[in-house]
Amino acid sequence: MTMKRAITRTAQPFIFLLVSFFLFSFQIEKEGKVSKEKELTDSNTPLHLLQPDYPVPYGMVKKEEVKGVIDRVRDYLAAVTPTTVIDKTTQKEITDFSKVNANSLLKPGDFRLLSYEWGVTYSAMLAAGEITGDAKYTDYTKDRVKFIADLYPHFKALSEQKNALHSILHPGALDDAGALCAAFIKTQAVGSDADIRPIVDNFMTYIMEKEFRLNDGTLARNRPLKNTLWLDDLYMSVPAIVQMGKLTGETKYYDAAVKQIELFSKRMFNERNGLYMHGWVEDMDVHPEFHWARANGWALLTKVEVLSVLPKDHPGRPMVMDLLKKHIKGLAALQSGSGFWHQLLDKNDSYLETSATAIYAYCIAKSINEGWIDGLAHAPMTLLAWNAVATMVNNTGQVEGTCVGTGMAFDPAFYYHRPINKFAAHGYGPVIAAGAEVIRLLQNNDFEINDSSLQLLRK
Repeated sequence: MTMKRAITRTAQPFIFLLVSFFLFSFQIEKEGKVSKEKELTDSNTPLHLLQPDYPVPYGMVKKEEVKGVIDRVRDYLAAVTPTTVIDKTTQKEITDFSKVNANSLLKPGDFRLLSYEWGVTYSAMLAAGEITGDAKYTDYTKDRVKFIADLYPHFKALSEQKNALHSILHPGALDDAGALCAAFIKTQAVGSDADIRPIVDNFMTYIMEKEFRLNDGTLARNRPLKNTLWLDDLYMSVPAIVQMGKLTGETKYYDAAVKQIELFSKRMFNERNGLYMHGWVEDMDVHPEFHWARANGWALLTKVEVLSVLPKDHPGRPMVMDLLKKHIKGLAALQSGSGFWHQLLDKNDSYLETSATAIYAYCIAKSINEGWIDGLAHAPMTLLAWNAVATMVNNTGQVEGTCVGTGMAFDPAFYYHRPINKFAAHGYGPVIAAGAEVIRLLQNNDFEINDSSLQLLRK
């Protein structure tokens, strides 16, 4: 008995292990069967409705959400672009503008009130105010344009002395004049008690009479090489010219605006791919095509600005409209799967860039809203672009992912490696304009998700 009990006692751990093994094996087999039963197959699940792993939000967006994004941007800009004059030495505020002198400065903020980028922003704020009905947008521009206009005669009295308003008193490039001029004319149109016209006339004198041109009248520069066309200069001139036509009713301005688009496009627009090259130099035997995204944005924006103002019966309107449609077709073919466009449009290994994507979103939305292009074909890609742009607005209201100011080059490395910075002013106006026009797109149309894809509904 003692030996049997000893053997039994010795065997107990082995019996326990054996039983545990069988129970564990049974549990695994049971769980395997359950797991197999839950596996998604073509037979038990509509696989086409599975949620993809999108890199940016996909699908319908609410007007209130869009407004919230651009409100953040507006509030940030209102806080960091003061309308104050200070003494350079004492840093004290000057409230009596008759006492300004060459030592007086516009109080620095995060951005410059007199830059071409801020001309874009002023125009965008006006558009957002009109579409949303929110006076804070309109007032942002009206307050700053009045501030500049009120200062203008006092700094003008300083004659040739270098001063805080030197770039608008004595423009030295289209960058100094065109975008601001267009925005100032628009500000006058919405109603302002500021004396804006002297600044506008000064800008227009520079654009129409003083800027360097090629022999056929094309607006040009002598940098980086002689007789160079910058695609950017379409926007830095033509919107102001066409706005002057609207302001004065003089046909010569409409004709001049259309002529510049024609002259630039015949040299720089590639009919095959629907894109513009960034630069063109008269003395080159061949013309390298670097399709820089933001420059293409300026060209697209110019056509939208012109078509928004040009009389319906102007003989140049069909040409501009045809270019707009071809350009949008070329751009649509190159939108990335994340909704952004690349820094060099046709180079998928170049980075994704915010400011150009915002410009395209605005222009394509505007073109749909005006009935110039087919919304069924282009509205989904526009909302995708907006959703991408919205991800680049941080909680402070700063716009991330924007390429800094960029000159012209004839090698790819220059464009590939341009820095991005949240203080690159080029992103702010386009984001506000894009959001506002997308709100109008949402107001005018209904969308649905059909088989997981976003579709505009024909009314």
